[in-house]
Amino acid sequence: MKRTYVLIATLALGTVLSAAAQTTPAAAAAPAGSVKVAVIAFQAAVSQTNEFQRNFGDLRKKFEPKLAQLKTMSDESETLTKQLQAQGDKLNEADQAAKARVIEDKKKQAQRFSEDSQTDYQQQVQEVFNSVASKVGEVLVSYVQQQGYSMVLDATQQQQQAPIVLYAAPSSDITRQVIEAYNVKSGVPAPAPAPAAPVQKAPVAH
Repeated sequence: MKRTYVLIATLALGTVLSAAAQTTPAAAAAPAGSVKVAVIAFQAAVSQTNEFQRNFGDLRKKFEPKLAQLKTMSDESETLTKQLQAQGDKLNEADQAAKARVIEDKKKQAQRFSEDSQTDYQQQVQEVFNSVASKVGEVLVSYVQQQGYSMVLDATQQQQQAPIVLYAAPSSDITRQVIEAYNVKSGVPAPAPAPAAPVQKAPVAH
């Protein structure tokens, strides 16, 4: 999943920046001999926007029924397995074999259901990420042009096709600025914080 995020981020960032390079007016270019470089963790920028957090949260809620169904299927197989173990010495070989086949079939059904659900989930996460990434890329281009940057490097970890950033001054990192600019443009409010887990009181010694 993480590598998929990186690939999508690379494609989105590269596509948007390439398009911007073709349309940027010459007057906006940096003076000759002057190169102002910015660094951004593009994958993190996308995933930390309010819009992505909201859409990702909605997607997780959408898949909660499938998680519940998978747990039910798993619990059923476990219950049948325990019953067979408890009744094994009371059943003849034919009955034992029949019950074992039922358990095996249910396990296979649960495995297929899990794999199909996981594949579907990953595909939809990719779609959510890609949708936001393309728009964050546009905000990034606008920001770097306004600030006079002539080059942007992606500091996303494990990225295979972009330059590896070994060092960058904190002042050159524009990740937070781009996130904030995008949140303003999208108008999506920050998601509500998750409720805190109840604090369990220690038992009082008597």
